[in-house]
Amino acid sequence: MAAGNHSTVTEFILTGLTEKTELQLPLLLFFLGVYVVTVVGNLGMITLIGFSSHLHTPMYYFLSSLSFIDFCYSTVIAPKMLVNFVTEKNIISYPECMTQLYLFAFFIISECHMLAVMAYDRYVAICNPLLYNVTMSYEVCSWFVVAVYMMGLIGATAHIVCMLRVVFCKAKIINHYFCDLFPLLELSCSSTYINEVVILFFSVFNILAPVIAIFGSYVSIIASILRISSTEGRSKAFSTCSSQVLAVTIFYGSAAFMYLQPSNVSSMNQAKVSSVFYTIIVPMLNPLIYSLRNKDVKVAINKIIEKRLFCNGKDF
Repeated sequence: MAAGNHSTVTEFILTGLTEKTELQLPLLLFFLGVYVVTVVGNLGMITLIGFSSHLHTPMYYFLSSLSFIDFCYSTVIAPKMLVNFVTEKNIISYPECMTQLYLFAFFIISECHMLAVMAYDRYVAICNPLLYNVTMSYEVCSWFVVAVYMMGLIGATAHIVCMLRVVFCKAKIINHYFCDLFPLLELSCSSTYINEVVILFFSVFNILAPVIAIFGSYVSIIASILRISSTEGRSKAFSTCSSQVLAVTIFYGSAAFMYLQPSNVSSMNQAKVSSVFYTIIVPMLNPLIYSLRNKDVKVAINKIIEKRLFCNGKDF
């Protein structure tokens, strides 16, 4: 096909989450609040782990990487989403749309595999504690993080290469609040068969494979917890695991609803609601679930507060 046929659409219009005017202000305030909490929570965790030497362990190394990913992909999505609530037409240029899609795919795929790595880290810590320092050495942890980002890079590059070959000439209104794969393919006037095959392949690999790994890790972890003689110890361990399982279920469940079913099974309006969970809600919840309920994190926060109070007291 001639190269000129690929540039018939130079910009798109994002419809946003809803077109009901009475919901615009409440949703703006709600999602603005969620985004502020997301930014403060994730950047706060990165800073806290960086400045607290006793948190320089594999578990918190992965947590800081997860916080970085959550901050990045929520920032790729949320600001443009908020614009929908205050403007009549939320216009995004073709290059901006492709950039947003690429960055979103890179970070969301990275998160899929980072959660699996973190589950494996907890499996080793609980089920093989004597081998933990050897199994999860600094070099191994570094390679895990590199592998996570490589997965994101490969997946995002495959999706964007396939999307760049798609011809957009029928319409330019995207029924979504960001440039996602299926809403863009709905506007195509060329064959999308290759795109759909690539989406299915990478969705199965990036969603089901980590889910299986996480499920296997938590089955082993729960079996180890049941062997704990202390009732209080079992209760505490189950409380921590249940909150993490909840976050993982919300993230992978909503992502699977969007990408692991034929696009005609549910309307895009339902898909938009589902995507809110893994693009907006989960990045806010992760710092709370994985970190702020943790005793070591609370100790680190108290030390920083006490240190600041001590320094301020010396000034007087």
